[in-house]
Amino acid sequence: MNQPQHRPPDEAVPDELPILHVDMDAFYVEVERMRDPSLIGRPVIVGGSGRRGVVASASYEARAAGVHAAMPTAQARRLCPSAVVVTSDFSGYIEASSAIAEVFESVTPHVEPIALDEAFLDVSGAHRLFGSSSEIAWHLRDSVREAVALDCSVGVASNKTLAKLASVAAKPAVHPDGPRPGLGVCVVSVAQELDFLQAHAVEALWGVGPVTLRRLNEIEVYTVGDLAAVPLERLVSTVGAAHGVHLAALAQGIDDRPVHRGGLPRSVSHEQTFETDLTGLDRIRSETVRLADAVASRLRANGLSGRTVTVKIKHPDFSLRTRAHTLPAPIQTGHALAHAAQELVGTLALDRGIRLLGVAVSNLEETASPATESTPEAPDGREAGSPSPRQLALDLGLPPGTEDACSGGAVRGLTGDTELDLRLAEALDAIRDRFGRSVITHGSAALRDGTPGERRWGR
Repeated sequence: MNQPQHRPPDEAVPDELPILHVDMDAFYVEVERMRDPSLIGRPVIVGGSGRRGVVASASYEARAAGVHAAMPTAQARRLCPSAVVVTSDFSGYIEASSAIAEVFESVTPHVEPIALDEAFLDVSGAHRLFGSSSEIAWHLRDSVREAVALDCSVGVASNKTLAKLASVAAKPAVHPDGPRPGLGVCVVSVAQELDFLQAHAVEALWGVGPVTLRRLNEIEVYTVGDLAAVPLERLVSTVGAAHGVHLAALAQGIDDRPVHRGGLPRSVSHEQTFETDLTGLDRIRSETVRLADAVASRLRANGLSGRTVTVKIKHPDFSLRTRAHTLPAPIQTGHALAHAAQELVGTLALDRGIRLLGVAVSNLEETASPATESTPEAPDGREAGSPSPRQLALDLGLPPGTEDACSGGAVRGLTGDTELDLRLAEALDAIRDRFGRSVITHGSAALRDGTPGERRWGR
């Protein structure tokens, strides 16, 4: 394949390459190595350490043995028995990510975070101050390294798809003897776009997951070039109308998605995959409280509240069930969230046990100072704006005739934070800020401990 040009920072790149994709190199692993230098040079896996744990990130030494993100940790251990498995608190990752974001925002306000360790930047308005797109890319690499002592790879191109692929091409290479340094910055000029793009395996494109890949392989599509040669009618009949049109455009290098400036997150969530299946309503309810408390703490720490509560469970056979309910007022306290989440969990079939439980809040808004005014009552005794039993039954996905199951006092309380809830949350935050998160928790949530990393990736 024709290689894109990789220019040092003193060579100019036309201003028509506005999009940068910046991706940190083995971010979680390198943050852990900063905390513990003894991990440098060794194969490292960050993720859950138990039977149901999953890999969040792997060092290049571990990747050489076939380990990759989202792989079960047990499988990763078999592939790389000498790997050190680290399950850590997210505070270090968030701190480093915040410092990296400040570097990005010092160059352009048009930053779209994708995760803690990657983002798209639109630098079309930054050339006068910082030079060409290539110069900006090298400047960002140097500035990130100075700010957090971590390396990143940068792709420069005319659109998001090409910039993402370019950042992958800029990354260090996996090798059995240790990682080989990457290009650091990869620039794809407009003239080279199709040659660069169409030489990639088709699964490199967004939207080509295992199912779509299998269908494309069935019509002998293995590369993006193969995809570009397929008549649109055949592609649509293979993967569907909308998906077919989308993939056909990407295969021609057409991607007009803008860089969206970072705003409010869509949701704040916490979930847990359990080492052994969780059984018993009391135990499940206590875990719901613990997860709700963690989500509420993150909401308050970020000045957010939300109206839509969602719970998710996964049964031992991996079947997934969710329930959601939108409250008439936003919440940000553990008590209110746990109350709503427990009610939703109670509508799900739990007799088979569950292997995963999750709690999320969406429909978010900024909360400068939480409202503490009391809510007036409706004529039927419900608080004004609270859902009727019939509406709640519909929201919970219950069959007709089950309104009575939703008319208990606990469900009727799904209306928002009370003044007492807010005062309690404020006291909890103050204690945890001073003495640490583990020093105090809700009573039922204290039945089990574990670090945030364990809760995210399994124990």
